[in-house]
Amino acid sequence: MELAKAYDPKSAEEDHYKRWEESGFFRPEINQDPNARKYSIVIPPPNVTGSLHMGHALQHTIMDVLTRWKRMQGYKTLWLPGTDHAGISVQRKVVEQLRKDENKSPLDIGREEFIQRAWRWKEQYGNTITEQMRREGASVDWTRHRFTMDESLSLAVRNVFCTLYDEGWIYRGLRIVNWCPKDKTVLSDLEVKEETKKDGKLTYLKYPVIGTDETVTVATTRPETMLGDTAVALSPSDERYKHPVGKTIDLPLTNRKFRSSRTNTSMPNLGPVL
Repeated sequence: MELAKAYDPKSAEEDHYKRWEESGFFRPEINQDPNARKYSIVIPPPNVTGSLHMGHALQHTIMDVLTRWKRMQGYKTLWLPGTDHAGISVQRKVVEQLRKDENKSPLDIGREEFIQRAWRWKEQYGNTITEQMRREGASVDWTRHRFTMDESLSLAVRNVFCTLYDEGWIYRGLRIVNWCPKDKTVLSDLEVKEETKKDGKLTYLKYPVIGTDETVTVATTRPETMLGDTAVALSPSDERYKHPVGKTIDLPLTNRKFRSSRTNTSMPNLGPVL
């Protein structure tokens, strides 16, 4: 047998890992002790938005150390691997790829073709992730690998959703949502990055005074909050709004009404207070 002039860790690691995996060393069933205690870790499934990075490697190293330690202590161990669909994050990746490669949008290729491309993206990067984990030497049970949109997991999510709905924990309601005018969809709070702007823009809202042709103009940097307005306060020294005091104001879009009043907290140079 001819020995290599230099040690090649890659080929050695691949051979060792292949032998471990094929021999079932990472499966809990390899421990035949019926009295063995159980130890399991469910991997935080990496998003299939791309390849693994150093943060994943750090996490996996810690989980692998714990799993191997418990395995050597005689525990029946299971480190469960998987990947996550990542929702709208993968959608954005596919949109960017489509624009870069073909200068097209999802509307150009249609819904079904776009979905197929998203699945191809998942296959490509899902396979890359599992291969990277094998190169890490992760002692996971690959026979139990799961994807978060597998039918069994999707069924479990639907069952839990229906249960929470039946128990009243999930319900329909009127709420302010994060609407994306570009994607024309609602985004969860987790998908939105808050940004505080020092130079806000004033939006002027006109509230009709019922029974007259007058309106009360209110300036605000947060026009979306008008849906929750319950009163309008006018400054006693504001000459513009002497007549509407005590009259009924109509809140646009809501079919709600409230009365106006005077308060010294309202400054004429800033206008009425909501």
